[in-house]
Amino acid sequence: MGFLAPLFLALGLGAAVPLLIHLLRRRTGVRIEFPAARYLARAEQEHSRRLKLRNLLLMMLRVLAVTCIALAAAQPVSGTLGRLVGAGHAPAAIGIVLDNSLSTSVIANGRPVLDRLKAIAVRAARGATVGDRVWLVTADGRTQGGTAAAVASAIVRTEPLSGAGDLPRAAAAAAGLVRSAGVADPVVAIVTDGQATAWSGMTDLGGVRVVIYAPAEPGPANRAVVAAAARPARWTPRGEVTATVQGTVPPGGSDSTTYRIGLGVRTLARGTVAVTPIGDERTARDRLAAGVGAISVHAAPPERGWVGGSVEIEADELRGDDTRYFAMWIGEPPAVASDSSAGPFIRSAVDALVANDRATTGAAGQGSRAIAIVAADHLTSLPALIVPPSDPVRMGAANRALERSGVPWRFGGVQRGEATIDGIESASPIGAAADTGGRAAPVTASLAYAMVAQGSAPADTLARSANKPWAVAGPGYVLIASPIDPVSTSLPLRAVFVPWIGDLLAQRLVGAGGGLGGAGNGVLESEPGETLRRPAGAEELEAPDGAVRVLSGATIDAPARPGVYFLRRAGGRVGALVVNPPPRESDLTRLATQTLATRFRGRSVLAGTDGEEWARAVFDAHAARPLARIFLVAALVALLAESLLTRRAVMRSSGGMTATRRAA
Repeated sequence: MGFLAPLFLALGLGAAVPLLIHLLRRRTGVRIEFPAARYLARAEQEHSRRLKLRNLLLMMLRVLAVTCIALAAAQPVSGTLGRLVGAGHAPAAIGIVLDNSLSTSVIANGRPVLDRLKAIAVRAARGATVGDRVWLVTADGRTQGGTAAAVASAIVRTEPLSGAGDLPRAAAAAAGLVRSAGVADPVVAIVTDGQATAWSGMTDLGGVRVVIYAPAEPGPANRAVVAAAARPARWTPRGEVTATVQGTVPPGGSDSTTYRIGLGVRTLARGTVAVTPIGDERTARDRLAAGVGAISVHAAPPERGWVGGSVEIEADELRGDDTRYFAMWIGEPPAVASDSSAGPFIRSAVDALVANDRATTGAAGQGSRAIAIVAADHLTSLPALIVPPSDPVRMGAANRALERSGVPWRFGGVQRGEATIDGIESASPIGAAADTGGRAAPVTASLAYAMVAQGSAPADTLARSANKPWAVAGPGYVLIASPIDPVSTSLPLRAVFVPWIGDLLAQRLVGAGGGLGGAGNGVLESEPGETLRRPAGAEELEAPDGAVRVLSGATIDAPARPGVYFLRRAGGRVGALVVNPPPRESDLTRLATQTLATRFRGRSVLAGTDGEEWARAVFDAHAARPLARIFLVAALVALLAESLLTRRAVMRSSGGMTATRRAA
């Protein structure tokens, strides 16, 4: 037997008071012979044995009452004895971790899995007593504490997330709460669908008891759009929408589903995509296998500016992953003014882009300037694609021109020796120019100038050579470290050269939204609720319903609802934040309970598939139970017995005195 409040055992010292009173009760005084008192003495002698027994019994009852009260105040608990005579359970601290990630919104047997999980979690919350401390922690880390009724109400109100949340972190938070309660039995009670991707690693919860519920049946089949993108992210005005559909296919077969690609408020394309098995064909014949299908649609839509789109497939039991969003900027082909100082290879690339309607020559429309492609010493204005001068003697003039134009970089010393350039690629090759052989050959630099940043202006490093910046971009400029000629770099001889120049013009130097620091091509990808760095220059966030909120601080908390949210500056759209659920939430594979139990480390770990047994296990049937009520009842019985015995003695004494008076 143990005590939850052993300091109260000091009250047991009060049991010595009745004992001392009993021992010190002695008659004192002068012996006087009084004839009438002889009758009383004779009566007392006749009843002395009875009186001694009565007084001893009264003392024992009073000592017992005081001792039981002291023991009850110390809150005794016991295992074996508690299970025999105890009631309820010892005070416990219970952290209920409720899995409300996207995967729990799947419909199984006509109702969402989350509804089933909530009903089971409520059992544990309502089984708590006044002496228990209870918390609810959901997959997104939100915590609700309070009375059992308040926590049960919070469980009922819980809604599914649009993303995965972080269940291991939620479990760790619950463990921290119950450990801080200072009770003998801290418990983390986890209610989850057992999704394998959610519990992929080991979760150490310290010295707490862990009780886990997960469904016994396997996860249902599911189809999902796990990827969707506009390639490139900035169309001028042509581009491609690509998407990947993931699902399960029957043994030895395939599956298909219809899709719709929306752009803004209209439909861009419709079709059917086949989902075919991946991996071992023999395995696919034996059971349901994972499959994928690819969607690709080329278009030149009439919309202009920043536009949001979506790829949708037929609805199934998990609706939250049937739609995936993307964003792009659509504009006219960039107007380019190529200066002879940039060299003949640049001029040839521009001619190829113009021939393929990816660029135009002459003045730009709508009041914007044409993009200058120029050597740094001839730079007069932005936007510009800037290369070093071919004559090193002109490097001083080049740096002065960069300073006048507001480009926060300067050319430093020359670096010689062949080095591979990392980061030279293109998302939109032009026809046969992007043959496999050309792409396989590395791009190298034999001569490059060191590039020295000035200040802390926002900039992106597009390519590196010898682990140093080789191509950098910022608001209105792209700066390259090598002259574009075969003597300085192999880039003009590679098939990727023309597409790469085209992407620099379209993705970095044209249209609204260029130069958002940290946003690359102007598109940020995020999961619901994720925290990410706010791009420099982004002042507001526009929701799909048109609501606008002001951004402040260095970070952005992504909205909880998937969709396309536009970044704004000075009242106009300058980029997009695309919020989608993580693809791993579409994999509904579940862990067996034995395997799930191995994912946790605690004082003890128990996993099961029966909700009632799980709720009982939260209040451990083998744990110590409180005995305070038993001792309080014993104290009450002792006091009642003492009161009855005292009253009877008084009545006897009164009757005896009356008889003596009559005899006298």
